[in-house]
Amino acid sequence: MDFEFEQEWQQALKKVEQVFGGGLDLQAVLFLIGVQELGQGYRNFKKDEKVELLHIAICTLLQDYGYYEFIGRDEDDWPHFKRVKELPSLPPSEQDIMMRKAVINYVAGAF
Repeated sequence: MDFEFEQEWQQALKKVEQVFGGGLDLQAVLFLIGVQELGQGYRNFKKDEKVELLHIAICTLLQDYGYYEFIGRDEDDWPHFKRVKELPSLPPSEQDIMMRKAVINYVAGAF
């Protein structure tokens, strides 16, 4: 990773932590994005709902890269997406970088 990217990540993380408190990592930020995109406010979520919230966050973030498209909400008002192109096969470190870049873009537009 380069220095500029790391600075951008730390700035985005700081913005999120100012709202939600410190000690967040990528997983925690994805969870919070999922809660935000669900739009029902914070509550205690069941384990399967937490997994779905991560999925919502990932789909939302990867829309800008053309991998997913929002298709609507179900009767419980949960958002649904369809994959419109295959995700690249990336090593975990590059997946992490891709997601962090997407979070940086999301935070820049949300805060």
